[in-house]
Amino acid sequence: MPPDPLTSEVAGLFAAISRRYARESEAAAAVHELTALQAKALIAAQRPVPMRRIAEYLHAEPSNVTAIVDRLAGRGLVERRPDPADRRVKLVAATEAGLAVAADLRGRTPFATDPLAPLTAPQRAALRDLLRLVAEAEAGSATAAAAEAAGTAE
Repeated sequence: MPPDPLTSEVAGLFAAISRRYARESEAAAAVHELTALQAKALIAAQRPVPMRRIAEYLHAEPSNVTAIVDRLAGRGLVERRPDPADRRVKLVAATEAGLAVAADLRGRTPFATDPLAPLTAPQRAALRDLLRLVAEAEAGSATAAAAEAAGTAE
């Protein structure tokens, strides 16, 4: 059975927002001959951060982030440095050139930088709470389905 019209409209709005975010991010990154993920990683490294933080920000596996950081470092946009608190950890930090590119990227991506700008603080909080309900319901469904599959596989 197809979803009701309101659900279809909401799903369509999610898709439209996602497309707008992606188009704006990709266009801004292309100006600097970067991919959208490289641009996002550069923005994440404006202050020195461990690679795992960049991976979390990108919703990517740390092993995939290594190649992204390698490309940015090769362009002189980021550098790796030891963490003064734990020399086993490498931090990634934007260079002066990287900071300039990151500033330009933010200037070219007003929607991606703050997609909720038209909303008041209470509206943002309400939206967050509603989205959490949807995300948690999905997570609960996935957990239940996995448990059911495990039970039937025995």
